[in-house]
Amino acid sequence: MNDRVDESPLTDNSHDFSAAASELRMATFRLARRLRAQRAVDSMSDGQFAVLAALTVHGAHTLGQLAERERVTAPSMNRTVTLLEDAGYLTRIPDAADRRRVTIDLTAHGRTIVDETVRRRDAFVEEALAELTPDERDTLARAALIMRKVADR
Repeated sequence: MNDRVDESPLTDNSHDFSAAASELRMATFRLARRLRAQRAVDSMSDGQFAVLAALTVHGAHTLGQLAERERVTAPSMNRTVTLLEDAGYLTRIPDAADRRRVTIDLTAHGRTIVDETVRRRDAFVEEALAELTPDERDTLARAALIMRKVADR
């Protein structure tokens, strides 16, 4: 694969975007895979970390809310939550008004795992940025805004 930016299909002015889409998809997946490898607990799956991250960003959830957020079935989420609970990363809090309902929240240990994983991932990107030219860093800063726009559509 050619790494030269000036020969990228992303800069081609033709109206056929298939090559550009493929190039962007492959580069995005490769970077995402490298970032996912930067984690505080090597044995934790991406799905398990996603649950911890969701609780960090969005606060406590019911099992159903977590399953919906992560787009998995409730039984699948229950297995994930049980594994994370057994590892001490989260806790189930019974609802005082409805004893059948529980809220799932992070423990201090779970929050530490999320914080350390985020720190490692940020450090990976910071090291990569330090190796780039100022123009390349500027291009990536602009690309990040555009990628967020694409992701939010």
